[in-house]
Amino acid sequence: MRKTDLSMGHDDEGDEINLTPMLDVVFIMLIFFIVTASFVKETGIDVNRPDAPVTETKPEDANILVVINAQDEIWIDRRLIDPRAVRANIERMHAENPQGSVVIQPNKRSTNRLLIEVMDASRSAGVYNISIADST
Repeated sequence: MRKTDLSMGHDDEGDEINLTPMLDVVFIMLIFFIVTASFVKETGIDVNRPDAPVTETKPEDANILVVINAQDEIWIDRRLIDPRAVRANIERMHAENPQGSVVIQPNKRSTNRLLIEVMDASRSAGVYNISIADST
């Protein structure tokens, strides 16, 4: 008796898994993620940092340092200043040194209201170059 081809062995073509469609899907997904990733813009605030040129600072170009301590007291030039007199003191010191800027050093426990008042007083005194320093 002669065996037929069907009974002799297994069909080798039917045992293999065709991976071509799966690879096509993977490549399409890869292209999709690459294209969409380049157009995603994260929300946030753009910070423009000024370039700090290296210059020599002269003693007459010193900044006006305003310190706000934890008890919401304002100190300018190592003197306790009334909040209503901040503008007059900054005007006087700015008149002596027009190139100087105002550096405000608030304490972490001081109120933001006082910081804003000092900034407003500096601007009304004609000084628009205001920096906020971290208290150490």
